[in-house]
Amino acid sequence: MTKYKLAQLAEIKYGKDHKKLGKGSVPVYGTGGIMRYVNDFIYEGESVLIPRKGSLNNLFYVHGKFWTVDTIFWTKIDSKIVLPRYLYYYLSRIDLTSYNVGSAVPSLTISLLNELVLDIPPISVQKDVVNKLTAIENKIKINEQINDNLIQQITVLYNQLLKSEDWPICTIHDVAEKVALGPFGSNIKVSTFVSKGVPIISGNHLHNYFLDESEFNYITEGHARRLKNSIVYPHDVVFTHAGNIGQVAMIPDDCKYQQYVLSQRQFYLRCNEEKVIPEFILMFFHSLRGQQELLSFANQTAVPSISRPATNLKKITFRCPPIYVQAKWKDQVHPLINQYLNNRKENETLRDLRNLLVKKIISN
Repeated sequence: MTKYKLAQLAEIKYGKDHKKLGKGSVPVYGTGGIMRYVNDFIYEGESVLIPRKGSLNNLFYVHGKFWTVDTIFWTKIDSKIVLPRYLYYYLSRIDLTSYNVGSAVPSLTISLLNELVLDIPPISVQKDVVNKLTAIENKIKINEQINDNLIQQITVLYNQLLKSEDWPICTIHDVAEKVALGPFGSNIKVSTFVSKGVPIISGNHLHNYFLDESEFNYITEGHARRLKNSIVYPHDVVFTHAGNIGQVAMIPDDCKYQQYVLSQRQFYLRCNEEKVIPEFILMFFHSLRGQQELLSFANQTAVPSISRPATNLKKITFRCPPIYVQAKWKDQVHPLINQYLNNRKENETLRDLRNLLVKKIISN
């Protein structure tokens, strides 16, 4: 191992404004990821992108042509000393938030980053590490691609069912056992969080069709009991009513916990399963029409929100086949959903393995 300052390994560069660029195929990266595609590039090659402002630990490895905005740095790396992908893995395990120099907005500076000291092994060792980690990441990508295809198949079967007959129109109120909101913000504070207990569902857990259970904050079971109207269980369908409105995810059967509590920006639908199957409702709200219905109640204020979410959700109409027809549809899609969830679980295990390997590499 040889110690280097980051300045000896890479030249850190500022991003530039992208607004005057035309449309194209070159990705533009901000702190949150790809923002758009343009017809010019700031650099071509391998690089590690390091946030300048915002989510300081959200690093990216890129290869090829790219552009970065002024909230994220890009790097020109000396690949004779360190492989760009190895540098990405190394830096991704450093808590860059501990180097924050901002007040209102978390921030990093080039001068601060240049002084970071890294222990770098010979190139041969780096190649071995990168090959192992790349194999894991490739498997994760394959599973993600398979899951995209599985969702497409489920969507096709959903659309075929809707088009097979002119099914009667129902409202969500007709098929709901319960619709309720998360608690007022004052009822769940950071000061009430504990290391173990009842997990809190926020918008971060609703990015996909089914609840993402990667990381949670928790409150005590006693605290959760006092918020019993905001407790959710498997088969409940959870929505966001403020912030990233349009998010919809179902809590699956094989979830990690018996119960969850919603945060203040979420609300939920508990279906009467004698009238409608939750997976059918999930697909409706992920359809174009379902999203249009949901977002028709949006207020375009400083923070996008759905007005009177519980009341207005009940007003939404959809075509509802008889329950026995839905049950046959569920028999078709159930194996696809199981495979989707199994692939997602495998990816969680693979990510944990990748992170463990990177941690060991750095510590050694």
